[in-house]
Amino acid sequence: MTHVTAEKTYQNRPKAIGITVRRPQFNPKAIRRHYFANSPVMSHLLTALSSTFPIGEQFFVHSVRNVRDKVKDEKLQAQIAAFIGQEAMHSKAHAEFNDAWRKEDYNLDRFQAWLGRKDHYVKNLHPKIQLAITCAFEHFTALLGGYILRHPEVLSTLDDDAVKLWVWHAIEEIEHRSVAFDVYQAVYGDDKIRKMIMRSVTTGFASLTFYSASRLFMQDRKKSLPKVGGNLFGGYLLAKMLFQMLPEYLSYYKKDFHPSDVDYTEIVQYWKVRLAEDYQLDSFQKELMPALYS
Repeated sequence: MTHVTAEKTYQNRPKAIGITVRRPQFNPKAIRRHYFANSPVMSHLLTALSSTFPIGEQFFVHSVRNVRDKVKDEKLQAQIAAFIGQEAMHSKAHAEFNDAWRKEDYNLDRFQAWLGRKDHYVKNLHPKIQLAITCAFEHFTALLGGYILRHPEVLSTLDDDAVKLWVWHAIEEIEHRSVAFDVYQAVYGDDKIRKMIMRSVTTGFASLTFYSASRLFMQDRKKSLPKVGGNLFGGYLLAKMLFQMLPEYLSYYKKDFHPSDVDYTEIVQYWKVRLAEDYQLDSFQKELMPALYS
C-alpha cells in the first residue's frame, strides 16, 4: 500500500526545472569508425565509453530508485523523475550505437558480458555504496560532457550524426549532474564515504576505459595502426583533456563541493541553439521555439 501511494505521489509531481527528457535523433550506421578527429585513439576511447553506457546508466537509475521513497522534497522528486527519463534515453541511444557497430572485427559483446557480471555484483552492495558510486560516475560524465561542449574546435571534426549523439548526451549529463548527489546528501550526507568511493571509482574507471579502448584498438589494428598522425593527435588531445579536467575533478573532494558549482549555462544554451538550427533536431526546436509547436 505504501509503495502504491508513493507511486501515485510521483505521478502527481511538479515538472522538473532545467532537466528535459528528449528523444535522440541520429543514425548510428552513418558514423565512421574513426569519427573523432580521424583519430583511432580517441574514437576507440569514446566507443569504449559508449559500450558501458547501456548497463551503466541503468545502474545509475537503479541506485537512485533504491532510496527514492526516502526523499521528501517534491522538487527533488521531480528531478529524480527527469533524471530517470534522460538516463533511459541515453541507455537506449548507446545500445543502438553499439548494436550498429557489432562486426566480426569490432566485437563489444565479451566486454559487455563482463560488465553485466560486475553489475550483478555491485547491485548486491549496500544502497548507500551504490548511490555513492553513481555520484562518482555522474561527476565523471559531467566533466566529460562539459569538456566536449567547451571545445567546439574538436567537435568540428565529428560526423554530423556523432555530434547529434555526443552533444545531446553531454547537454543532458550537465542538466542532471546534481540529482544523484542531492539524493545522496538528502538520504545519507556522508562525505567521508562519498570521497572514499570516488577514489575507488577513479582507479576502476581509468583501468576499465583503458582496457576496453585498447581491446577495440587491437581489434581494429589493421586500420588503426597506419593512422600515425591521427593517433599522435589523439594522444595529445587525451593528455590535454585530462590535464584541463583535473582541477574540476579534484573539486569533488572539497568540503563544500556541489556539482552545480561550475556554471555551464552559456555553453549549454549555445549548443542547444546549434542543435536546433544547424542540425535540425526536433526536440531542441520544440524546446527553444515552443510557440511554433503549440
